[in-house]
Amino acid sequence: MAKPATHIWRLLKWGRTLARHGALRGIERDPNTPPPVKRLARIARFGTVQPKTPDYAGAFRDIGPAAIKLGQTLATRPDLVGEEAARNLLSLQDNLPPVPFEQIKASIEASFEQPLEALWSEFDPVPVGAASIAQVHRAVTTEGRQVAVKVLRPGVRERFARDIDTYEWAAAHLESFGGEAARLRPRLTIANFKRWTNRELDLRREAASASELAEHMVGTEKYEIPGIDWDRTNGRVMTVDWIDGIKISNTEELRAAGHDMDELASRLVLAFLKQAISAGFFHADMHQGNLFVKPDGTIAAIDFGIMGRIDRRARMWLAEILYGLTTGNYRRVAEIHFEAQYVPSYHNVDEFATALRAVGEPMRGKPVSELSVGQMLDGLFAITRDFDMQTQPHLLLLQKTMVMVEGIATQLNPSINMWDVSAPYVRSWIRDELGPEAAIADRIREDTETLLRIPDLVRRIEDRFPPKGGAPEPPPLPDIELMWDRRERRQKDRSWLGYIAAAAVGGLGVWAAVTQGLLG
Repeated sequence: MAKPATHIWRLLKWGRTLARHGALRGIERDPNTPPPVKRLARIARFGTVQPKTPDYAGAFRDIGPAAIKLGQTLATRPDLVGEEAARNLLSLQDNLPPVPFEQIKASIEASFEQPLEALWSEFDPVPVGAASIAQVHRAVTTEGRQVAVKVLRPGVRERFARDIDTYEWAAAHLESFGGEAARLRPRLTIANFKRWTNRELDLRREAASASELAEHMVGTEKYEIPGIDWDRTNGRVMTVDWIDGIKISNTEELRAAGHDMDELASRLVLAFLKQAISAGFFHADMHQGNLFVKPDGTIAAIDFGIMGRIDRRARMWLAEILYGLTTGNYRRVAEIHFEAQYVPSYHNVDEFATALRAVGEPMRGKPVSELSVGQMLDGLFAITRDFDMQTQPHLLLLQKTMVMVEGIATQLNPSINMWDVSAPYVRSWIRDELGPEAAIADRIREDTETLLRIPDLVRRIEDRFPPKGGAPEPPPLPDIELMWDRRERRQKDRSWLGYIAAAAVGGLGVWAAVTQGLLG
């Protein structure tokens, strides 16, 4: 843990970069910003020339790799950074100049403890992509398999650890100011960010995530996860099958190749819903650079460093919320927020339902070109303050991914209605998971698990209260005063005798004085 002076110095240095891009103006003007933060912002911008239009994305890009990742996370938090900043941060691309190949080669050979040529017969020294954490090279294995090799940037783990240390320090102090800063829970936001980035910085975990997602997506029509070459994968290097296809952002090339754009958009949305709602494990970095369309129309995903998880209970709430918003059942959506304890119980359910109606009603039946999921999330964030809703960090990745998927789907089909595409799938999942058959099945499973735990429960009770053995019960034993207890008792008795003797002597003295006429 660095010293406070080190953290303050880093914050001031980053603050000057933010100031040069005009990104501190919003912090200083926000009435909810704690006064110490405003003072720090004023010090940081002293002597800088601020542009009229803030460029938040440019500022985070100039600060460095960890800030790029943090900025992408904050793009989903208009409640924390403001709507203007959130929109600008959505354009933040994770592209950096590549590391020289000599360093990459040395890193690979050190991690495998063998020459690069022993693993790959061909290895392109020019990367096909370079981001803040790693860069990717095309290669051919010694067995002739076409692969993509992802390699961590040298020293990136240490740099991220240093910067996140300061993020944690700053978030803890910000939350300690209380009020709005505490409600937004910045410490949990940074804790989640730390967990996500630590996962990205271990390429074995990314490979495992890809493998797990592939299992969940088995049977999904025309959706592919590249296979992992585990013999050429470790913590710093990951090797996967090469994907030949068109980037999903290249709509002109997709049309020229004869792909059905409307169908691609719908399949992308449904694939995301299957991951998030059915599996509870989803690709949380589904931006345009990580999705390709193969010649047969298959959507292939890459880059599984950021993955999201939602437990079954939260998925059930999520499905009911989405379905309630699509059908206009705002009362049920409000009840779910109270059941999940997203809204404190001292608020009124009906009042919250009315606030939700104000968000959801304008969206129903309209294409994304007019109203969107992103706007819905903005509307929901707007009412969180009125109902004292704390931030739910476990849903941040989901919100971010929903916005990403919507953006790509809109590019493919500008007239798509996300609700119309989502509703049949969500309705089917709710029927399967919350219908009478599912309720009976859950009850049978829970009761069976309870019955199976009874023998173990009995064994634990016997361990705590063992049965009587063959020997007779011992007779009652006399109470024996221990010598240290006796010594302590005698000391107490002596002290009481002293008090009594002193009182007696004092009383005799007073009596003698009275009888001799010394006291009236």
